[in-house]
Amino acid sequence: MGQVRMNVDSDPVMVPRPIVVAARALCRKRGEMYLLDNIDLDILKGEKIAVLGPSGAGKSTLIRCFNQTEVHDSGTLSIDGQVIDRTTDLVKLRGMVGLVFQTYHLFPHLSVLDNCTLAPRLVRDMPLMQARALALGFLEQVGISEQAEMYPHQLSGGQQQRVAIARALCMQPRIMLFDEPTAALDPEAIRGVMNIINELCAAGITTIFVTHEMGFARHVADRIVFMDRGRILETTPATSFFEAPRSTRARIFLDRMLCL
Repeated sequence: MGQVRMNVDSDPVMVPRPIVVAARALCRKRGEMYLLDNIDLDILKGEKIAVLGPSGAGKSTLIRCFNQTEVHDSGTLSIDGQVIDRTTDLVKLRGMVGLVFQTYHLFPHLSVLDNCTLAPRLVRDMPLMQARALALGFLEQVGISEQAEMYPHQLSGGQQQRVAIARALCMQPRIMLFDEPTAALDPEAIRGVMNIINELCAAGITTIFVTHEMGFARHVADRIVFMDRGRILETTPATSFFEAPRSTRARIFLDRMLCL
């Protein structure tokens, strides 16, 4: 895993994929409680990573640290080779690391198209027509271009999810983070999100998502990061995790989730 084939003098050579997220002894506290407790994790370019675990395990906190929506208290974090600390330009970081929130956070007073063009215009000084063309392209990619002139309240939850994804893609990120991307979606909408994530990774965008949907994780993820009480208990290929989790806590978790 984590390797691609390239031809050099007609002979196949295994070349490792670059590490795009590297966390070492990463900690995040709230009062005396550790939300993240000595997290060590490497994520490779183009991987699809599912972060699983019980409620309160630290899953959402972890991915929010990756774009500094939450700021880690200690340890080191590198994104695409850049050390992330309190001096980091957060505007540039969040242009590189997109986050789709569970509740989408669309601007209710703006149309779908304006939601998508706002950040490229304000952050990257992109001309209006260029921003509109870019946004329409991504709205087409996620299958919602016909709703470009509508407002968030006129859309279903699945449609709002797709707008939020398109809006994040308009910043042309290298990494996409999803916090519960399938929450409250019907099966058809879930399949749509699954297809979008697969397309992102085919385009070389690394995707990291938090989910409680075991079927979604099993069918989409390359690798599972299983957390409990702020710690990573195991990191393993998705097939191995669902067939034979290594930790007792993961086995108990899967037994409970798969019986629901």
